[in-house]
Amino acid sequence: MPFGGNDWLALTPEPALEPDLPICDPHHHFWNLRTVRIPYQRYLLPELVADIGGGHNVRSTVFIEARAMYRADGPAEMRPVGEVEFVQGQAAASASGLYGASRAAAAIIGHANLTLGAAVEPVLDALQAASRNRFRGIRHSVVWDPHPEIENALAYNEPGLLLSEPFRVGARALARRGLSLDVWLNFHQLQELADLARAVPDLTIIANHVGGLLRIGPYASRTEEVLATWRSGIAAIAACPNVVVKLGGLGMPRCGFDWHLRDKPIGSEELAGEMAPFLAYCIERFGPERSMFESNFPVDKVSFSYNVLYNAFKRFSSNHTAAERSAMFHRTAERVYRIAP
Repeated sequence: MPFGGNDWLALTPEPALEPDLPICDPHHHFWNLRTVRIPYQRYLLPELVADIGGGHNVRSTVFIEARAMYRADGPAEMRPVGEVEFVQGQAAASASGLYGASRAAAAIIGHANLTLGAAVEPVLDALQAASRNRFRGIRHSVVWDPHPEIENALAYNEPGLLLSEPFRVGARALARRGLSLDVWLNFHQLQELADLARAVPDLTIIANHVGGLLRIGPYASRTEEVLATWRSGIAAIAACPNVVVKLGGLGMPRCGFDWHLRDKPIGSEELAGEMAPFLAYCIERFGPERSMFESNFPVDKVSFSYNVLYNAFKRFSSNHTAAERSAMFHRTAERVYRIAP
């Protein structure tokens, strides 16, 4: 059964559409020897460069934490600092120009356990020291579901974290430093995210992957119920001016499209049509100035190539104005992650 891989992706070749349109990709990962069920066990700077080098004008990217390259020893709460140290090196290599004009990991999002409350402050100090010129904030995944067949976040397998007071104390520590919070969660947790956003209004919060669509297991046969809950949640977080949304992540098998199971990968025209209802609803609620197209590579690479994905984004957004497209393809990401255009 097909499941990703460069040879499989090559079965649907596409040249880049609109190759001059500037792009800041606000969501990708680096890792090596990754122990997850995807075919991309190694994804470092050369692999990213190969993907973004297909003709799209990717000027910069944002690294998002992936629980990779943690320190092997020392206090548990400090071990994620190793990931930022590692990515700072990848970013420096990219900035040398030897890997092309794009600046990979121009912004770095690490991880700190916000449930530490006030005790997260020394961790944030260490993260900022590990990357004084690129560290912009943290991601705290709170993916949780009551059904045992649904994979939960590996590190924080418990409900209600966004509502807990220690988490909010940690979130306020981020806000005081001008750092941002990326959140990955499931669609039925969006109301909790809205509650957090209202409680910490001076914290910039980035909802990953169109708010955590989930259509597998017990949700596979409940599409209308899932979408009603998802729409309500998206509307709730969009009503909070300190929340922005990432448009992507739909290539993950958990979203229920099953593109990864095809004998031949999906093309950009069909992909744009299938993603359109979800992207359009987010843009309708958030507006282009709080929306940004993301690759989520290499995770979404199990379903389509980088060229196909960004061609699909370009096809989908073709009826938007030039200013709106500029926001969604690069300006929103550059503003949120403080990247010089």
